[in-house]
Amino acid sequence: MGLPPTFVIKAGQTLWNSLWHTMMGSLAPRDGQGSYQRPASQFRQWVDANPNSKIPAEPGRYRLIVGRSCPWAHRTLVVRALKGLDTVIPVTWAIADPSVGGWRLSTPFEGCDTLAAVYQKASPQYDGRATVPMLWDDRQKQVINNESADIIQILNSQFDDFASNSKLDLYPAELKEMCDRWNKIIYETVNNGVYRCGFAQSQFAYEKACNELFETLDLVEAKLADSTYLCGDQLTLADARLFPTLIRFDLVYYHLFRCSRRRIYDYPNLWNYLKTFYGQPGIAETCDLQGIKQDYYQSLFPLNPGGIVPLGPDLDPMLSKVN
Repeated sequence: MGLPPTFVIKAGQTLWNSLWHTMMGSLAPRDGQGSYQRPASQFRQWVDANPNSKIPAEPGRYRLIVGRSCPWAHRTLVVRALKGLDTVIPVTWAIADPSVGGWRLSTPFEGCDTLAAVYQKASPQYDGRATVPMLWDDRQKQVINNESADIIQILNSQFDDFASNSKLDLYPAELKEMCDRWNKIIYETVNNGVYRCGFAQSQFAYEKACNELFETLDLVEAKLADSTYLCGDQLTLADARLFPTLIRFDLVYYHLFRCSRRRIYDYPNLWNYLKTFYGQPGIAETCDLQGIKQDYYQSLFPLNPGGIVPLGPDLDPMLSKVN
């Protein structure tokens, strides 16, 4: 038995290519060159430590709605763990589910089974994407913020009166400039860069994103030759932004998103940095490695139509091993 006739192959390629672009157009908006364009977050209210503010920080009033597989949501879990806010800000879990076209809630919340329904219930006029993370106000029944960069700053500074690790400042004044500089580089070329590789809809767009991604990883590898973290020996929000992408890299992005020039494991300094961060109190518990693989490989149908989840790599023993 050989391949089907040529005309059948060409017809199949044409049909699949058309369907693929249609599906990708909904999953990943693109520009004229086929480069992924991430939509901007639309809920940007700020929780304030001042008890007299419009939206004051209070224990038990706010919650995070997150998906374990999402790196943007993961960074909020990381800061929540580092600051010791586990009992102050509860979590509601969402699961990537292609059958509902997005995030399904693990248990019903506010009478809703999906995250999209929560957005619609809180803001009936909202026509944007139902994304995680979401910072939700249980008292006012409204979405406070769905921009992860804002949420991690809020968690770092506005709940210190209730945090068990209130003395930890992940965005100290003396390191803000350096932290912001790293954030700008890392966001475009690494955090969003892996998605620009995976969601690229042209060879040009893919190669541009991939080259920029590994140029930055090389830059970070060199920086970490004489530095424990990105801004020296102190953890900052820049590290909280980078870690969720790195922990997913060898698991998912290397194969599924075609970021296959090198693994993080192939970078000695980056790999040691990843293990050091993973070893911080509470961080390993935020990392559902099997869940990450399962969500990506089973929910991103255009990238993996068969939905087959690879057995490896097994990072658990590698991350836990002490040098």
